[in-house]
Amino acid sequence: MIRKAEKLSLQDELRAFRAFGTATRVTVTEPLRVETFVNEFWTAKQRAAHSLHEVSYRACFKPQLPRFFIERLTRRGETVYDPFMGRGTTLIEAALMGRVPSGCDVNPLSAILTRPRLAPPTMEEVAARLKEIDFGDHDEYPEDLLVFYHPDTLKEVCALRKYLLRREAKGTLDGADGWIRMVAVNRLTGHSPGFFSVYTMPPNQAVSAVSQRKINEKRRQTPPRRNVPALILVKSRALLKDCDEATRRTLAEAERKTLLLTQPSATTPRIASGSVALVVTSPPFLDVVDYAGDNWLRGWFCGIDPQAVSLTVPRKVEAWQAAMRAVLVELERLLRPGGHVAFEVGEVRGGRVRLEEAILPCGVEAGLAPVLVMIHDQQFTKTANCWGVENGQKGTNTNRVVVFRKCEDPPPRGGRRG
Repeated sequence: MIRKAEKLSLQDELRAFRAFGTATRVTVTEPLRVETFVNEFWTAKQRAAHSLHEVSYRACFKPQLPRFFIERLTRRGETVYDPFMGRGTTLIEAALMGRVPSGCDVNPLSAILTRPRLAPPTMEEVAARLKEIDFGDHDEYPEDLLVFYHPDTLKEVCALRKYLLRREAKGTLDGADGWIRMVAVNRLTGHSPGFFSVYTMPPNQAVSAVSQRKINEKRRQTPPRRNVPALILVKSRALLKDCDEATRRTLAEAERKTLLLTQPSATTPRIASGSVALVVTSPPFLDVVDYAGDNWLRGWFCGIDPQAVSLTVPRKVEAWQAAMRAVLVELERLLRPGGHVAFEVGEVRGGRVRLEEAILPCGVEAGLAPVLVMIHDQQFTKTANCWGVENGQKGTNTNRVVVFRKCEDPPPRGGRRG
């Protein structure tokens, strides 16, 4: 929804927000003394969003976060951009809401996870394609992966990998193939019978073969036989559960205008200046997540070397600020006058580092005006609990969002405003 002139500003709306029964606390965030609003702003319930979002990826936010800003700060048909798109949460939610999604990520897995869900096939198309694939036709057979997979399951995984890489090399990888690849990437390892593997860590990361061997010994487990095409069908059915004809029409309209980039987000000349209404993103935090280590198995399956992907994972706040400042300068160029950036950061290192305080001066230096800080604070979900983190610790129970705005009038030639 777009607030009309006589309606509440975003600040006033957050101040009055009581949808979940608690009043908003208002403080200030240093060093710029920006007004800060603390409350539970969306539901903590699991699987409360569209079924297409049920794709696992480390350090991703809930779809309710981008929706909160998209419905308040954009109109249908406007462009919503995420320069660190990850699993594509912002883009999928924007498309579902009739906006034009655009995204960028240096990790090629992001486009693999995102694009198929912007143009989802039907269950009939998925089933027909799976029947065409010869799951007995494999060349390689990496025996170190037997700590994850039953021998017959590994053969099917390798056969599917061979089929997909061959289709990609020939330029014949179509929408059904892309969907099957996306689903398979998300079924490679996990902690339930719905995954191809024996019990292991949650599906948003893959432990090493050495670590998995230790897990197997501790649990006295051996990889059970899993049927790869059958599990792809089960997961596809779950993902497509909410995809009715109206949803498909909305997604098709958005997908025609979608731009997905696989490159660093500090320089994106393919995106026109002044073309973006809203940016919703969560950048890499300090050295909290080992992206290459988490994605080694997904990279193998897709023919990607994660070590060759130059990801931004700074160890020091100053280095993180420098990287984010460069991105914010580019976002200032992309935004239309009056457009917004919702920049989600988090507490790291046990709450000793508050990245919202670190990012505020970066936005100002990039020519953006700070509007507010919004801290979404709620009880942990089961995902956070499975990592052994208690509520109120390590910052994982809060989303900390810094909102910037591009001024209506362009800065004078020869430099930015001070």
